[in-house]
Amino acid sequence: MGIGEDGRAGLAPAAAAALDAARVVYGGRRHLALAGPLDADMRPWPSPIHAAYPGILDRRGEPTCILATGDPFHYGIGAEIARLVPAAEIRAFPQPSAFSLACARLGWPLAECGLVTLHGRALARIIPHIQPGARLLALSWDGSTPAALAGLLRERGFGASLLTILEAMGGPRERVRAARADAFDLGTIDPLNTVAIAVAGEGRSLPLSPGLDDSLFENDGQLTKAEIRALTLAALRPHPGLHLWDIGAGAGSIAIEWMLRHPTLRATAIEARPDRAERIRRNAEALGTPDLAVVTGAAPDGLAGLQAPDAIFIGGGVSEPGLLSAVLAALRPGGRCVANAVTLQGEAALLAAFAQQGGSLRRYSVDRASPVGGLHGWRPAMPVTQWAWTKS
Repeated sequence: MGIGEDGRAGLAPAAAAALDAARVVYGGRRHLALAGPLDADMRPWPSPIHAAYPGILDRRGEPTCILATGDPFHYGIGAEIARLVPAAEIRAFPQPSAFSLACARLGWPLAECGLVTLHGRALARIIPHIQPGARLLALSWDGSTPAALAGLLRERGFGASLLTILEAMGGPRERVRAARADAFDLGTIDPLNTVAIAVAGEGRSLPLSPGLDDSLFENDGQLTKAEIRALTLAALRPHPGLHLWDIGAGAGSIAIEWMLRHPTLRATAIEARPDRAERIRRNAEALGTPDLAVVTGAAPDGLAGLQAPDAIFIGGGVSEPGLLSAVLAALRPGGRCVANAVTLQGEAALLAAFAQQGGSLRRYSVDRASPVGGLHGWRPAMPVTQWAWTKS
C-alpha cells in the first residue's frame, strides 16, 4: 500500500478499509506514523530490510499490510515482495510516485523524462542520463544528494543546469525551490526530496552509440579500441536483463559499454592483475556504471562461484589451455560467446573453436590517419580475429 505525506487522509476508502483489516502492518517508522492510529501489530523495518521477509512469508493467507511511499512498484518494496509471492496473493493500492508528483508540479511530460533512483545507490548512476537538453528526475531521499548532483553537473560542464528540489511532496511540509548548478546554495534540504534537473550547457556527455572514444577509458594499452569495441558489442547482441562475463577485461571497456546499452544489463569483469582491476572500477565509476562487478583473478580458476552468464566476451587469455572449454560450459543455453585475438596463438585457438563448434569467424583491420612529418599517412592497427558462437 502506497501512503503519501498526507497520511490516512490521502487513502482511498478501499485502501483505508484494507489497512484497518490488517492484523500486522510493516513499514518504515515514518510510514507507520502517517498511517496511525492502528490497532494492528506495527512492525518497523529491520536493517537490513530483507531480514523481515521470512516473517512476511510466514503470514501468507493472513491479512498483512506493507506500507511504502507512493507507488510500491516503482523502485519500491512491492517489486521485491512480488518476487517472493505470486501476484494473485497481492492486493496493491498504489499512490502517485514521487516522479508523477514532480511532473505534476513542474508540468513536465513524465514519458519524456529520464528517471533515476539514487536512494542507497551511487551518484554516478546518473552520468549516462546527463545529456544537453535532457529533463531528469532523481529520487534522492538524502538531504546531501542535491548539492552533490549540482557538483557533478559543474564538473561535467553543465553548470547552467537548473535543479528544482521538491521536498516532502503531498503533505503540509511540501516545499519547492530551484537553483542553478553553478550557484547552488539552498541550505538545509529535507531528506525526503526528489531532484528535477533541466540539463543545460555543452559539457561532457556520453554519446548513445557504442564505441566510446578511447580517451574516456583510463588504460595501460590493454584496451579494446573504439572501432573493434563497437563491432564486438554488435556481435554480443545485448538484450535487456542479460548478464555478461568480460574475461581478461583490461580496462573494462566491453563490460562498461555493455551496461550502458540498457539499465537492466549486468556485467562481471574478470581481470588477473589487481592494478587493472582497480582501474576498471575507476572507469566504471567515471562512466556511469558503478554497479559493474569486478573479480580479481585469472580465468578459468577465477570463474569459480560466479553467477552463470548469458553472454561472454574473451578479450585476453583466449589461448590459455582449458579456458574456452570452461567458459562455454558455463554459458547458459542460448547464450552468446564472442572472443577476440590479436596474437597468432590466440588466432589458432579461435580457428580450432570454429572448426569444432561452428559459429562465425571474422577478421577486422583498422587504419588510422597519423602524422608523417608535416603530412599524414595511414597507420594500421593490429588486425583482430573474432569468433562468435551461440550455445544451442
